[in-house]
Amino acid sequence: MYNYLISNWVEIAGTILSLVYLYLSVKQNVWLWIFGFASSALYIAVFFQSKFYADMSLQVYYLVVSVYGFLHWTLKKQESGGNDLPVVSVNGKQIIMLSLSAVAIWAVYYFVLSNFTDSDVAFPDSITTALSIIATWMLARKMLEHWLIWIFVDAFSALLYWHKELYFTTGLFAVYTIMAIVGYLRWRKDLHTLAVL
Repeated sequence: MYNYLISNWVEIAGTILSLVYLYLSVKQNVWLWIFGFASSALYIAVFFQSKFYADMSLQVYYLVVSVYGFLHWTLKKQESGGNDLPVVSVNGKQIIMLSLSAVAIWAVYYFVLSNFTDSDVAFPDSITTALSIIATWMLARKMLEHWLIWIFVDAFSALLYWHKELYFTTGLFAVYTIMAIVGYLRWRKDLHTLAVL
C-alpha cells in the first residue's frame, strides 16, 4: 500500500484538491477556482501518463477557465456592491448554441485522438472532454444546468477511469456524481429564491 501511495502521490494530491474544489463549487465560494487550478495542474501529468490525451488537454483548459472564473466572479461581485454573482438558468438560444458547440468540440477531439494519438479510449474521452468544456464555461457564468451535464460526465468518467485502473480518480468521480446532484438541487433552490425576490 505504501508503495502504491508513493508512486501515485500526484493522482492522490489531485484527488484531494479536486474534492475541496467540488465542495467550494457547491457552496458557490469563489475560492473554488484556486483549488480547481491546482488540481488541474496535477491532473495534466496523471492523464498524460494514462494516455487520456483529451482529458489532459481539458486540464489545460481548466487552468485558463479557472483564471477567467475567478476574475468573472470577483469582478461581478465588486460591480454589484458586494453581492455574489446570481445563479441563472439557460434559455432556448443558449441551449442550441451550447449543444452545437459540444458537438463541434467532440468532432475535433475525436478526429485528433483517432488519427494522431495512440489513445484506446478516443470516442468516450472526446465525449467527456467536449461536455466538460461546455459545463465548465457554464459554471464560470453560474448557469444552473451545468450540474446536469456534470452528473452524466462524472458517472461516465468514473467507469472510464476504473477501466484504466485509476482507482483514486474513479472514487473521486463517483463522489463528483453524487455531489453534482447535491449541487444541482442546492443551486436550483437559490435560483428559485432569487426568482421570488
